[in-house]
Amino acid sequence: VQLQASGGGLVQAGGSLRLSCAASGRTFSNYAMGWFRQAPGKEREFVVAISWSGGSTYYADSVKGRFTISRDNAKNTVYLQMNSLKPEDTAVYLCAAGPPPIRVGVTGYDYWGQGTQVTVSS
Repeated sequence: VQLQASGGGLVQAGGSLRLSCAASGRTFSNYAMGWFRQAPGKEREFVVAISWSGGSTYYADSVKGRFTISRDNAKNTVYLQMNSLKPEDTAVYLCAAGPPPIRVGVTGYDYWGQGTQVTVSS
């Protein structure tokens, strides 16, 4: 699976962004999808994941209530709607694909996109 993330940018605190991750190469609907983020000097951090059907999701506590993950299997795309952004959300956001069920660890994902930068100014 090849993954291409997009939609990052610079936004003020309290603003919103919508990230997209387009998949190609294998049957997208076979995979659970996750979003991770990595800030400079920090380890890669789990953000949210969604099951192959979209019926199950799991959020990190730090983004619960602010971020929403969704997927469109007909378009081979997963989305991350980010609202009420905070400066501490600043990071490179990466999408990943892995076999079901949804997982929170990086080792649960076999395929990774290149990441898109999200910068939240205070």
